[in-house]
Parts: sequence; C-alpha cells; structure tokens
Amino acid sequence: MAQRVQRASPVRPDRRQAILLAAEKLFAQHGYHAVTIRQIADEAGVPLALVGYYYGPKHELFHAIFEHWSHSIEERLANLRAVRNDPDDPQTLPRIVEAFTAPVLALRASSEGEYYALLVSRELYLETAETDRVLRGYFDPLAEAYIDALHLALPHATRGQAAWAYQFALGTLLHHINDSRVERLSRGENRRSDPAVAPMLVNFIVGGLRAALPRPKAARKISTSRRQKT
Repeated sequence: MAQRVQRASPVRPDRRQAILLAAEKLFAQHGYHAVTIRQIADEAGVPLALVGYYYGPKHELFHAIFEHWSHSIEERLANLRAVRNDPDDPQTLPRIVEAFTAPVLALRASSEGEYYALLVSRELYLETAETDRVLRGYFDPLAEAYIDALHLALPHATRGQAAWAYQFALGTLLHHINDSRVERLSRGENRRSDPAVAPMLVNFIVGGLRAALPRPKAARKISTSRRQKT
C-alpha cells in the first residue's frame, strides 16, 4: 500500500508584523494624520478589520511602533553608561556625542530601521497627543540621561544650559537624517543622511557645545596644572 506523501503547508505570513511595518512606513512617508487605517491595511495586504483587531485605534498602532523599537533606546542608554565621564578628559564630550548619534545613524542606514528613523525625525517634533505620549514614555528618559551626562561633562554649566545643549545637538542630528536638500546644494557630491560623515557630525556638535559653553579660564588653568603634576 502506497504511503501518503504529506505536503508541507505554506508558511503563513505574520500579518500582525506586516501591519506594524506598513504603518511605520506610511507614517514616516506621509505623516500620522495623513494616513488612514485603510491605507495601512492595503499596504500590509490584510483585511481592514484586522488592523483594529490586532492594534485597536490608530493612535494605539502609532504607540505600538515605538514599543516595538524600545530596545533601540535601551541600547543607546547602555552605550551612554559605558562612557567614562571625566570632565578633565577632552575625549569625554566626543564619546557622549558619538554614543548619542551613532545608533541613530546606523538605524537610518539600515533597511529595517530606515522608516523608523524617519518617523522619529519627522513626527516627534509635532505637539500632538500621540507624540506627547511617545515622548514622555520613551524619549524623555533618554533625553534626561544625556542631559545629565552633558551636565557632568560640563560642570561649569547649569543643568538648564546642558538641556539647551542637548536640544541643539538633537536638532542637528534630526536634520541630518531627515534632509535631502544637501544632495542638490552639494551639486551631487553629498548623499543624504550619509553615515560616512558621522565623525564630521560629532566634531560639529562637540565644537558647538564647547563654543557655546566654554570652560572658565581659571578652571582650565587648574585642570592643566593638575595634569602637569600627575
């Protein structure tokens, strides 16, 4: 008696993940308020009702994207904790800035993180209920940690000044990963959000921080004399 040959059933696509990726892409390209649930369903190739079944209202789907990427924030915090924060070491500030910028540039340059990086740079500066919830839940703790690190590295500055420094650094980073005009302005020499210019970006931010918050001359003399004695 011939044995029955069992055929392997085709692998069913992860429709929940497809919805999340479709929403991430469309929100990044067009903005949260310009995208409908139907467009997300069409992009994901799923029935319209399935979007609500898995994620509920659109604002919950928006929040789910950042929950999905929360591990990237933990990685950035881990990178910051690994920096030896010595105010007398001239490499401390560059290391903090590199820990701040490098993971974002890597995300922007990767196929899996491209749309998430764009979504962060284009949507989170808008003052809406959806973005406020995300900022407070995910990005404010990250910002607080980096402001603390900058304040420690620049002890002559107030924490308020360190907060301004963080905002200026953030603006520079977000513009770099979001802008495409540089290709035209450089007459084709530059490539948008080019990760190869990361060292230049770090040097630019560090130079700006040091120019905006210079150490008092007395403090510099004391620090120099300490190094000479040791």
